[in-house]
Amino acid sequence: MQNLKPAADALFILLGAVFILAMHAGFAFLELGTVREKNQVNALVKILLDFAISTIAYFFIGYYVAYGFSFWDPAQILSQQNGYELVKFFFLLTFAAAVPAIVSGGIAERARFNPQLIATFVIVGFVYPFFEGIAWNQHFGVQSWLKELGGEEFHDFAGSIVVHAVGGWVALPAVLFLGARRGRYTKNGAVRTHPPSSVPFLALGSWILAVGWFGFNVMSAQTLDKINGLVALNSLMAMVGGTIAAWIVGKNDPGFVYNGPLAGLVAVCAGSDVMHPIGALIVGLVAGALFVKVFILEQNVWKIDDVLGVWPLHGLCGLWGGVATGIFGLISLGGTGGVSPISQVIGSFLGVAIALGGSVIVYGILNATLSLRLTEEEESEGADLSIHKISATSREESSW
Repeated sequence: MQNLKPAADALFILLGAVFILAMHAGFAFLELGTVREKNQVNALVKILLDFAISTIAYFFIGYYVAYGFSFWDPAQILSQQNGYELVKFFFLLTFAAAVPAIVSGGIAERARFNPQLIATFVIVGFVYPFFEGIAWNQHFGVQSWLKELGGEEFHDFAGSIVVHAVGGWVALPAVLFLGARRGRYTKNGAVRTHPPSSVPFLALGSWILAVGWFGFNVMSAQTLDKINGLVALNSLMAMVGGTIAAWIVGKNDPGFVYNGPLAGLVAVCAGSDVMHPIGALIVGLVAGALFVKVFILEQNVWKIDDVLGVWPLHGLCGLWGGVATGIFGLISLGGTGGVSPISQVIGSFLGVAIALGGSVIVYGILNATLSLRLTEEEESEGADLSIHKISATSREESSW
């Protein structure tokens, strides 16, 4: 059995990587269903290219920044122990690539294609793994300092902060630099709605993400001997909590209902291994309500045109999940213990600060040098025809 363990662990984490790879189809269809019809092709192509660029950036730079592992050894050495370290790279890559997939939803319908791919490379190569190494690989002594200060290290089991909050807070400056879609807000302050092009596709994207999320959370154990059924149950409870809250607070709006489970799942990632299922349910309920309330404020009051609401969904719900781990993970509230409220707050806001700072630098430079935004004519025509020369509903415009 000991001889089989490396192979079993490699297979286990490979299955997790495939689960999360499938989630990128969920990101694509969630965006496709939310944007207007003239931008659907762009949503599909952008998610795939972002994943490809993320792979290159993480393979050559990001994985080394976070874990100090390079791939320059001969294949004979790399494949030792059934290549577990290589499959682990694939698994963690799917986490890293989720960050630009998150950003994609916020900047949809008016962002130029190539500048965003450059941003993807820099963020996945440098910004994301910088905090990943702090949270998951003891870089710079931050975890040791937090343990000395708060009694426990910062705990983020499956990425509420490392992946989702980072993605959401990276997206916010990009959205602000781009500005609102033309015609979204009138001069007199009125808000023009852009209804989803396809609720069925939006729903399909949400379902794909929800199913893949059980690989995202449960398989964050990374080896078979550390698998924990509590993670699966807590993920389920947070998912349904987010759904119910979004249904109630969102007054049965299908866009809110289908983002509700994602809000719950984002929030529970960090503490899914330490919370009681009732605590996870509460975390999901709060996340679902938080997403709906802030999305409405963001769009209608603050007039931030974050198309898919990625800042409230991933940025704020992820931040809530990181902080909530330090509450509902406590033994006194039914958790397993091993968490510190102080460490959770400091670690969570450190992730936010790194994401914000990195994003302002990356997108600020790109906006000043290359311009992030489509021209007025291109945006009016739609990203599908102006960038890809084909629409989602007809081949007549194709340049084939």
